[in-house]
Amino acid sequence: MIKIKELTPIYKGGPFHKDFRELINYAAKTYGSDKAFTLKHKKGKEVSYETISFTDFRDQINMLGTGMMKMDLAGKRVAIIGKNSYSWILSYFAVLCGVGICVPLDKGLPYDEAESSLARSRADVLIFDHEHADLVRQLKASGTTSVSKYICMTAEDEWAYCLPAIMEDGRKALADGFDAYLKAPIDGEGMTIILFTSGTTSMSKAVMLSQQNITSNIYAMEQTEDIRRGDVNMAFLPYHHTFGSTGQVLMLARGVSTAYCDGLKYLQKNIVEYKVSIFVCVPLLIEAIYKKILASAAKQGKTEKLEKGIRLSRFLLKLGIDVRRRLFKDVLEQLGGNLRYVISGASAIDPAALQGFNDLGITAVQGFGLTEASPVLSAENSKQHKNGSIGLAMFGVDLRIIDENEDGIGELIARGPNIMLGYYENEEETAKILEGGWLHTGDLASVDEDGYLFIRGRKKNVIVLKNGKNIYPEELEILISNLPYVTENMVYGEPRHKDGDHKDLAICAKIVYDPEYMKEHFGAEDQESIEKVIKADLDKINEELPTYKHILRLNATDKPMIKTTTGKVKRFEEIKNS
Repeated sequence: MIKIKELTPIYKGGPFHKDFRELINYAAKTYGSDKAFTLKHKKGKEVSYETISFTDFRDQINMLGTGMMKMDLAGKRVAIIGKNSYSWILSYFAVLCGVGICVPLDKGLPYDEAESSLARSRADVLIFDHEHADLVRQLKASGTTSVSKYICMTAEDEWAYCLPAIMEDGRKALADGFDAYLKAPIDGEGMTIILFTSGTTSMSKAVMLSQQNITSNIYAMEQTEDIRRGDVNMAFLPYHHTFGSTGQVLMLARGVSTAYCDGLKYLQKNIVEYKVSIFVCVPLLIEAIYKKILASAAKQGKTEKLEKGIRLSRFLLKLGIDVRRRLFKDVLEQLGGNLRYVISGASAIDPAALQGFNDLGITAVQGFGLTEASPVLSAENSKQHKNGSIGLAMFGVDLRIIDENEDGIGELIARGPNIMLGYYENEEETAKILEGGWLHTGDLASVDEDGYLFIRGRKKNVIVLKNGKNIYPEELEILISNLPYVTENMVYGEPRHKDGDHKDLAICAKIVYDPEYMKEHFGAEDQESIEKVIKADLDKINEELPTYKHILRLNATDKPMIKTTTGKVKRFEEIKNS
């Protein structure tokens, strides 16, 4: 068993908060009139902006929570479905600061899964945005769930309450001295959140989290990550996922202002518009932004100049001289000029993309975690990082590697205050994953000579060849992702012969390519020409690999893969459809 060393606390964070109410009261008292949220309002061609301070946010939480109390919702289970918005996070805090149990739902759920999640969580109330009105109307008509009250975030209808109206009722009740919500007891150690996992390979599990699971993770991140009061954050990751919601709570605890993205195609424009300085997102997005920077340099004939600048800045850094943000000012202006800190998580990232951002003067680090850990288990920071690594154990978290093979690769297990209470009404699965009090992540990892942790792949994804050799597909996927025309890819094993030995596998790569890049740079438009380009590049990758790791088959397409809302490929669905 190998113990992973812990991140060293290097920043002065706030106090440990025993629950969400304590955290938001601290934020309101400490940051007061500072900007907590910037909301964009569009009316035709007119655009206006609204500012919500930390005090405003605390007060509106109390209004909404009080209004919900007046509706006799104390102790109820409240589900929330919708895209990231101020109303979403306001609802989340209102429920957790005194109403009852919150059940965040994936905004991309099809009807059957939404119905199942509501039924399995025994939700009493459903808060939804306008975009989900038709889905919710259908759910209400079915009568198959325990939901008895429906609340729309924007408009009132004959079948649904209106969130702003509930807030107004709460405001009046508070003014009249009604303080039941403000005094409602909160069990920081009990289950107050039921969160469904992404379900990339099987039916999603309902994870039970306490508020202290999350606040302990936030406390650790405050001590180890360089997040500053006055930073501007873009809330891009979906709130229904722990990486998105815990990240947002962290921003509030640190006095960071948050803005919302108008949509994926407007991301870069919004980063410039709001002068975003800190960005938490998934690898797919970071890699896409980095490739776009390189493509822009190539289009302007500045690739050689960029590469020379990087070599110069790396040399000067060794002498303790940092000129990166001045040297690459023009490149940084494409991202608003203020972006300084990028955190990647949810899946493995191409080390070249992280190194690329750091070369430009933007600190880029990655972390590792899962829903069951609220979510972060390990991370890098501005002082402790190594390219390709997922860093060190989070402050206060015990990480170990067990059952190592001859290469030092084994399963990563975890123990700490952030580990879930268990799976809701699923003792059998809980016992499997929380064996002996340790969370068994299902991820394979190794440690280098400096104690840094490296994820090698998912235990269930390992390709075992007939000769006994193990292939970790994620390692090959990172090599393939370096190809400039690759938007996403997946490596898997498939039988060499249709009716042969099912253990005699060939390594296959499914590659999603950018057709515009293929046409512009290779003049390749038909499938045969495109596959010829890709196969030539795979041959070059194979030259650097031992024979047993060679990628022998190709499945090339321009159609995106099936993914979860956090960008994880639903691997087994893709393999089944390939």
